[in-house]
Amino acid sequence: MEASAAVESSATVSAFEVSKRPDTAKLVLNSPSPPSLREELATVVGKAFRPRASGGAGGGRAPRCAWVLTALQCVFPVLQWGRSYTLKSFKSDVMAGLTLASLGIPQSIGYANLAKLDPQYGLYTSVVPPLIYAVMGTSREIAIGPVAVVSLLLSSMIQNIVDPAADPATYRSLVFTVTFLAGVFQVSFGLFRLGFLVDFLSHAAIVGFMAGAAIVIGLQQLKGLLGLSHFTNSTDIVSVIKAVCSALHDPWHPGNFFIGCSFLIFILTTRFIGRRYKKLFWLSAIAPLISVILSTTAVYATRADKHGVKIIQKVHAGVNPSSVKQIHLNGPHTAECAKIAIICAVIALTEAIAVGRSFASIRGYKLDGNKEMLAMGFSNVAGSLSSCYVATGSFSRTAVNFSAGARSTMSNIIMSITVFITLELFMKFLYYTPMAVLASIILSALPGLIDIKEACNIWKIDKMDFLTCLGAFVGVLFGSVEIGLAVAIAISFAKIIIQSLRPQVEILGRLQGTNIFCSIRQYPVACRTPTVLTIRIDTSFMCFINASFIKERIIQWVREEVEASDGKGKERIQAVVLDMSSVVNIDTSGLTALEEIHKELVSLGIQMAITGPGWNAVQKMKVSRVVDRVGEDWIFLTERRRVRRSRAYRQVGVAALSVRRAADSALGFGEEEGALFDDIVAASSPCAPPPARPGGTEHMARAVLFVI
Repeated sequence: MEASAAVESSATVSAFEVSKRPDTAKLVLNSPSPPSLREELATVVGKAFRPRASGGAGGGRAPRCAWVLTALQCVFPVLQWGRSYTLKSFKSDVMAGLTLASLGIPQSIGYANLAKLDPQYGLYTSVVPPLIYAVMGTSREIAIGPVAVVSLLLSSMIQNIVDPAADPATYRSLVFTVTFLAGVFQVSFGLFRLGFLVDFLSHAAIVGFMAGAAIVIGLQQLKGLLGLSHFTNSTDIVSVIKAVCSALHDPWHPGNFFIGCSFLIFILTTRFIGRRYKKLFWLSAIAPLISVILSTTAVYATRADKHGVKIIQKVHAGVNPSSVKQIHLNGPHTAECAKIAIICAVIALTEAIAVGRSFASIRGYKLDGNKEMLAMGFSNVAGSLSSCYVATGSFSRTAVNFSAGARSTMSNIIMSITVFITLELFMKFLYYTPMAVLASIILSALPGLIDIKEACNIWKIDKMDFLTCLGAFVGVLFGSVEIGLAVAIAISFAKIIIQSLRPQVEILGRLQGTNIFCSIRQYPVACRTPTVLTIRIDTSFMCFINASFIKERIIQWVREEVEASDGKGKERIQAVVLDMSSVVNIDTSGLTALEEIHKELVSLGIQMAITGPGWNAVQKMKVSRVVDRVGEDWIFLTERRRVRRSRAYRQVGVAALSVRRAADSALGFGEEEGALFDDIVAASSPCAPPPARPGGTEHMARAVLFVI
């Protein structure tokens, strides 16, 4: 009677104004369906081009002109930052652009030589692509133009199709075709949000690839540094060393070596001074230009070209000629060009975005990766139509641009104008420029590509990452550029597959005095909950590749627990909780594994529960009726709620629990309020089970009133 009265009186406790909490266990199953792929794509595109409403919080639909303006600003960021551009910023950009040109002009000539093109094509590449990027790019400091690695990529791969010495016209045509296709690929990456393709080359792979490419580039410069007439077209270190050894038996002229080494020492010395004294940064920037001027003057004055010193000779002057007719998209080599283009596109984007983000973080603004892809892509498409080859962001020139005080992409425009003036007026003065000084300029830029400190850091942090780095390095050095990239990507994918094959599956325990569950291996102080085995599945995608491993590991642990409890007389486990909060998605193999785990637990008389499955995972579990087999009452949001439920079933008993549910229903409570008593008891000693409650209606009614 006393218990009945307590229950009746508790039904009228509205004066206490008990706050109802949501039944979070039901939220898991009653969540809406996740968006489809079409809806996600529509959302991404809509966010990119939908203008923000300017009329208050109501967010009314913006007029068509606002939509057009926002779309134009997305494609041409210059329309956004140009409105607040000041004269002070322009003065800084002019100085930065002139400084950038003094470094870019000699480097562009040298990189064109590395790409096995005439010198003017390197300068062409420093005119058109920077102009396009200036109006479409989002990085304020990046300097666009030819770079050493991409130049090596083009020459090493295209020369396998056509020999540049035997058929230079066809070779140039293939270079322009590759540049056009690379630009198209980059634009596609930006339009369809395919930036993740760039991430296929991990940081470790890039470190190894850059180091290997730097050594290969350096070895290739021995031809100009020693003044050799015959040299191998192969890029691997073995072939290059053989070529150098055989060439040394032929007559060679030490004047080339003397000029190259002298100006290499001069450039490196000025760079050391510029780094030591920050105010003299401009000295290292103009050192290559000074080297070209001094060496050209010296060769002209002494007529050293008559004594064996190799010179550039004739360089075509004038503005970029059109190369539209030289791009062949239906020729016999289109497939090979597409393969080379995709490699160059990815490498160029990787370098440009890495350079841009590093300097953007210093200035404290965010770089938009998709807009960068669009800007780089359109720059290369336009460049391919005007006799340019693949351009990207140069780290050395960007560092100079940053140090010179660049405030916007206007510095690229100033540099482009300066190079254009050079093409028009000063190209005839480059006739006597020695090839050795161009080799020294390229060699001086290579130390920045070899990051030994970062390689050591990778070794300390992750041995598998270091293996990727080493594979890329060795592949480029002893094989080819393609082999190095293929080895790096293969090792990276192998690492992903291995980790997916054997994901972490951990037994969880509860940290004393908290409601935090964590791995008992990582945190030995965590205490297992008696009669409940809580297991966390640490994989985002439970699929065919790892479902069997997860199933076997869980069933093995359960059987070991059952055998241990039967052999030692311990209390037998009553429930297994699968923490699937890390499982974002699941396929049919994963669903089958869950069903088999459930069947095994049912045969052992153990209840199975699932907590926190991801949005897509829980929807697939509902469709495949896994939820129906497990039971809707055993799908929870957190481990804590599941453990409370399992303790209640174990200690109170079915009859007492039915009375408790009736009391909860009378008060309008969800399961959280009805389980607070467990929390209060467990708080005093969370590692031990709460004391068994007296059975019967009287205790349940008092417990409900106690919670109130």
